[in-house]
Amino acid sequence: MKYYIIAGERSGDLHGSNLIKGIRKHDPEAEIRAWGGDMMQSAGADIVKHYRDLAFMGFFEVVKNLPTILGFLSFCKKDIKAFQPDVVILIDYAGFNMRVAKFAKLNGFKTFYYISPKVWAWNQSRALNIKKFVDKLFVIFPFEKDFFKKYDYEVEYVGNPLFDAIADFTPAENFRKEARLGQKPIIALLPGSRKQEVETMLPLMMSQVYEFPDYQFVIGAVSNLPKELYARWQSIFPVKIVLDDAYNLLSVADAALVTSGTATLETALFNIPQVVCYRGGWAAYQVYKRVIRVPFVSLVNLIAGREVVKELLQYDLTKENLTSELAKITINQITRQQQLEGYAEVKNILGEKGASERAGMLMVKEVMG
Repeated sequence: MKYYIIAGERSGDLHGSNLIKGIRKHDPEAEIRAWGGDMMQSAGADIVKHYRDLAFMGFFEVVKNLPTILGFLSFCKKDIKAFQPDVVILIDYAGFNMRVAKFAKLNGFKTFYYISPKVWAWNQSRALNIKKFVDKLFVIFPFEKDFFKKYDYEVEYVGNPLFDAIADFTPAENFRKEARLGQKPIIALLPGSRKQEVETMLPLMMSQVYEFPDYQFVIGAVSNLPKELYARWQSIFPVKIVLDDAYNLLSVADAALVTSGTATLETALFNIPQVVCYRGGWAAYQVYKRVIRVPFVSLVNLIAGREVVKELLQYDLTKENLTSELAKITINQITRQQQLEGYAEVKNILGEKGASERAGMLMVKEVMG
């Protein structure tokens, strides 16, 4: 069978690669064409467009790059028609992928969505568009199944693919030595995977370096962004950089400052106490606070249904607040232990590993009829 998969972000590349492995296990002859990254390519996909070309963040950047985005969309539609897949599989990346979903449905292509757009967070009526244009939705959070029931839309909860990625990960024995980290306890800085995120979040995170002299601060960098974004901080602060190796970094960390997103759940699954950080542009924040429909931004708190990790957002994200909250998860053992107990609760809610294979099996079964 022929599969056309679209993932527009780094996390989508990870989950897409594991999904491809799941598909190939049940359809060894699968022909897969995809938008994604190196991990999906390594899993056996023919990559049409790399996700690094698609990373536009924030309202104004999207508007500024609208001609480019529309050009990508036009190319994508033509490429799908030329490839004639048995199914189009969309992974997260809602702004682009929902337009592809509409096109695919109207042109008679079977359409699956893996990792739902976060319609439960804001503008919930968008769930009706998913129901209209997506033949089958495969969700990764338990609460999503109940959410879509309100719209009379049955979805498949397959579990969370981060369990797969982390369960398959084996920490490097000599990671500290190879990364030249020494034995001093580590506070990991995970500022995000988009340029705008890193430019905004890293200066705030770096403000803590001299507040915690008994710890070393290590930046989890990504290679799809310019090295200069990170390297310039080494001339100002005694920090170290680990490139494309967040899991090994988390495996040796004692605490973390994490930009809101997938990394908050990954950090929790590694049992590393964290403070969640986020600050957007003024205009974007004004829109956000008026339309958001959930009480938390971090996946950890959303899954638990309560505050497990502290979220410092927008104007609350100050040097003083960061120092206070970071002390609570490093020095204060009671608060630290409470957060770890919350992590255990989150893991219990998510269930077992195997999401990628379950999703792949169900997709192949659905396509083959």
